Amino acid sequence: MPKEIIFNCTKYETRIAILEDRVLSSFYVERIDERSIAGNIYKGRVVRVIPGIQAAFVDIGLDRSAFLYVADIYSEISDTDFFTNGDDDPIEYEQGESSEQYICPIEDILKEGQEILVQVSKEPLGSKGARITSHISLAGRNLVAMPTSHHIGISRKITNEQERHRLLEIIEKLRPEKYGFIARTVSEGKGEDELRGDFDYLPKLWNTIRENSRHTKTPGLVHRELSMTLRSIRDLYTEDVERIIVDSEEEHRELTDFMNSFMPYMKSSIDLYKDNIPIFDTFGIELDIGKLLDKKVWLKSGGYIVIEETEALCAIDVNTGKYVGKKNMEETILKTNMEAVKEIAYQLRMRNTGGIIIIDFIDMEIGANREKVFNALKAEMEKDRSKTSIQKISEIGLVEMTRQRRRKSLKATMCEPCPCCEGRGTLKSRASVCYEIFRELAREASRDIAGTLCVLAHAEVTTLLLEDENNMLKDLEKSLGKKIIVETIGGTHWENFDIIPVQ
Repeated sequence: MPKEIIFNCTKYETRIAILEDRVLSSFYVERIDERSIAGNIYKGRVVRVIPGIQAAFVDIGLDRSAFLYVADIYSEISDTDFFTNGDDDPIEYEQGESSEQYICPIEDILKEGQEILVQVSKEPLGSKGARITSHISLAGRNLVAMPTSHHIGISRKITNEQERHRLLEIIEKLRPEKYGFIARTVSEGKGEDELRGDFDYLPKLWNTIRENSRHTKTPGLVHRELSMTLRSIRDLYTEDVERIIVDSEEEHRELTDFMNSFMPYMKSSIDLYKDNIPIFDTFGIELDIGKLLDKKVWLKSGGYIVIEETEALCAIDVNTGKYVGKKNMEETILKTNMEAVKEIAYQLRMRNTGGIIIIDFIDMEIGANREKVFNALKAEMEKDRSKTSIQKISEIGLVEMTRQRRRKSLKATMCEPCPCCEGRGTLKSRASVCYEIFRELAREASRDIAGTLCVLAHAEVTTLLLEDENNMLKDLEKSLGKKIIVETIGGTHWENFDIIPVQ
């Protein structure tokens, strides 16, 4: 399936869209003031060690301290020197010591005030600080170098055993001593000459990082991960990409230089977009992005799904909507659920929804149909770059699953809570506001305030007060013994009102 990568680069944000047969298949956005820190390497100082949860908080120079779990310290450690005390003296570990053999309590590894070289493994999310690890990994085009490990790994997405064995032999032959390596999915089918560049470049990069760490003040940034545009080419570019189009001359030069330096065997050209029409408008991407923020997503058959995201989990509800089917109810439900499976997998990927996800499929009476929907969902989610874990469909049609949270969701990046509803997603009805006004009028009258009471409210509310609720308003005047007048104020939403005494 032919692909195109479209870059929309400005001074304030970078947006990247991947099209497959002219259909948006992936979308990434990064604001200049919210640049990703995942992959960055910092020289930090331990500020607190908590034995009760076997974790530590490390100051790496950000607003909030980063979180370091004991398993992220002792993960595959062997003969490393990336732990330092205040004098930068290496703390040695016996060769072959690893988390599989022995996990030392965190209080025996780290002390408050100790300096440590760490890498951000997960972005700060909400009120949580960044998740960090001392097991450094450096990504190249085809390989990931692990200078703190001796292990060799092959991407799970490379399933051919003969190919896995071939890559394993190449890595064993070419890797520098005391380095671990992982063959990335794109390394499949690559020969020694194509992989050699990563074996040469990544160890040099690690040596540079170690040298920089010696001259970096604590806390401080030692190494910054590539920009979003360069990361996308490194991680997302495959041989089935037919075109790369970018609308910035500066980014066009950087991408071209990067391709020539690290991927010279790739022949795809990078085109500079010069039209006055915005690039995302030309390719019809802008409209698709807008739909990714909608709660309701329509299916082709007439059914629809509703997506509700919270900080802790995401709930997805499947409905038949306008679709009534042709034969029987079970067939209608099955077709709607099967259609929803593809759309749900697509929406989760495009919106970058992570954490716990609950899917409420329409109830199916036949067990074979539930199994069919489950297998379809599992197959669709296997295409996802993020790790997922899916539980079987329950008797009432619920699926519990998790999806790896790598970065902020699209909603968290592009939206903020409504100042009117304060994130509830709904406003009180006009009738509810009217009855609140009646109760507040009773409170004001009980204070023995002389004169008339004036109600200032939104036009929608005052209309209801003076029309449908007019009789109730007159009854209230009689019972309170006060004259009540109603006036409209602008520049507010209808939950806001004020009651003031008028002499």
